[in-house]
Amino acid sequence: MADEFVPPGKDDILLPPIFTWHDPLGLPFTFAPTKPQVLLVLSVVIILTFFLVTTRNLKIVPSRWQFAAESVYDFGRNTIAREQIGAKEFTPYVPLIVSIFCFVLVNNVYGLIPLVQFPTFTHSGFPFAIALIIIFPLYHFVGIRKFGLKGYLRNQFIIADVPKPVLWGLLIPTEVILKFFFDPVNLAIRVFAAMFAGHLLVLVFTLGAEFLLLQAPIWLKPLSALGFALAIALYLLEALVQVLQAYIFALLSAHFIGRALAEQH
Repeated sequence: MADEFVPPGKDDILLPPIFTWHDPLGLPFTFAPTKPQVLLVLSVVIILTFFLVTTRNLKIVPSRWQFAAESVYDFGRNTIAREQIGAKEFTPYVPLIVSIFCFVLVNNVYGLIPLVQFPTFTHSGFPFAIALIIIFPLYHFVGIRKFGLKGYLRNQFIIADVPKPVLWGLLIPTEVILKFFFDPVNLAIRVFAAMFAGHLLVLVFTLGAEFLLLQAPIWLKPLSALGFALAIALYLLEALVQVLQAYIFALLSAHFIGRALAEQH
């Protein structure tokens, strides 16, 4: 009699600490890093090392690695920042947009690396931290710096030629909710939901295929080949989604900054 298959769930993604260190002096301090936290820090090291190494000896005719670094920078600069913020004002925000794109991309691509195979943005706290601590304070700050607080609020929430009852009773409350709640939630939840769902689906089909192969009755074992084939197909699809979600996250970040700087809405 085969054991019952137990599908993986969120508990298989909420990993325990790698180790726990207690303060020897008895202070209420505990250091307990988890795998996602270590990968998050490692991603910063990887990105810094990549750009420092590939740009330390720039040449007119670039090497392959210099060309790769320039291509990433050019993609973030021209395809994302310039298009979304505008040709006149995009330059100061290029480092931020390129950094966000690379940071999200590396943390997503972890899910493709054997033995690691864990996209860190399957933990919702990471994308929400970027959205709420970096993107949205900056989004409102740049708008206030350009237009002043009163001008910025008018620019964001007041629509010309709209009757006051409709403006104050419907449009302004709706815009406030969108810009101060739904926009940051939308920015964060896109990448989190895609990474969480994709990683969980690959895990379900892989473990399901393994169960069919090792523990199911003999007449069901051939179905394990289908399970492994679907797992590989989802793995490849997840690779596309991981790159796409990094692009979308950086694109929306630039879009919000451009919207704050725009003269009219």
